Amino acid sequence: MPKVATTPTFLQRLAIVEEQLAALRRAGRERDEVPFYATSLHGLVYEDGGSFTTLWEAIITPRTATLSLGLVLIGDTVGTTNTGGGWQVLLDDTVAASGSVPATATYVFPALDLDLTPYRAAPQLKVRFQTRRTSGATTGGRYGGGGSIGGSPRYARLL
Repeated sequence: MPKVATTPTFLQRLAIVEEQLAALRRAGRERDEVPFYATSLHGLVYEDGGSFTTLWEAIITPRTATLSLGLVLIGDTVGTTNTGGGWQVLLDDTVAASGSVPATATYVFPALDLDLTPYRAAPQLKVRFQTRRTSGATTGGRYGGGGSIGGSPRYARLL
């Protein structure tokens, strides 16, 4: 017996759409991990002064509206003197976020959601993570320059 193709009814089409929506909800949002690359041999900032030193950087294509970035930073202790400083994240050459590293030799874990909307038309975007030492020991330490500020990205995702 020949089969006849029928057009699905509105309720049948609605059931198909609901099934597809449920499958998307189960799968969750897709996220792109962003790799960062070290730009320093030591991975720590030993220099004194007002200038920032780039520790990590990445070049991305801003396909989404948000870069979710998690950082970890720690100061140093030389003798009995703790070292503190500051950090900043740059999008191209614009400071997108900044903060401080307390001179207490304890970890800080900044979490950021950076808006990439102004850069969506750009073919590439340079993201840099910088730190600087502003207080603490000025002599001693591993390389003789005093304490250091250590920092690293914990995660970086395009959302």
